[in-house]
Amino acid sequence: MNNRKIGKLILALAGIILVGTGVAFNAAAALGNDPVGIVYDGIRNAAHLSAQQLGMASNLVNLVLVCVIFFLGRRYVNIGTFIYILPYGAVVDLGSRLYSRLPFGQSLTGQIIGASTGCLLLYTGVAMFITADIGLDPFTGLVMVIRDKAGREYRTIKICFDAGCIVLGTLLGGKLGVITIITALTAGPMIQFLAKQLQKVT
Repeated sequence: MNNRKIGKLILALAGIILVGTGVAFNAAAALGNDPVGIVYDGIRNAAHLSAQQLGMASNLVNLVLVCVIFFLGRRYVNIGTFIYILPYGAVVDLGSRLYSRLPFGQSLTGQIIGASTGCLLLYTGVAMFITADIGLDPFTGLVMVIRDKAGREYRTIKICFDAGCIVLGTLLGGKLGVITIITALTAGPMIQFLAKQLQKVT
């Protein structure tokens, strides 16, 4: 394996760690899940799993989405997709434990810091994974499939997709809050911006 491929794998793995930790921080901060996290949380609630089993719920959702993408946009399923889903649930669980050990606890200031950090980690992690270009995570892969079929910009499709995730996650009992709305409006443009910046330096 050459150095370029190794570099891409490292970038992808780092992205997974950031995304999983970001989702966990948003959930633990209790100011609302991001649009992806609210689906995980909704499935967890509908399956009567505990808050500590968010990682398990996310694994189930990701496996189903990979099957859907395989049939609708097979080119977006690659080694990176499987590298993403295998450790993802464990990373979310570790992120939840890390948050519980942070000194600011559940004060409002702490919640704001935790959720802001979660959003930054999430956006950066997804951008890193896209930049690595070894396959996409299941949610991003589905957004890309919809983008291709609709012929619109990623950020436009991402905002619409996130709105749909919010509705679905809320109906299933996921935690809706201010962070949900903020991430729905900013995730698409921020991820697109960060991915372009990363592509310039990699």
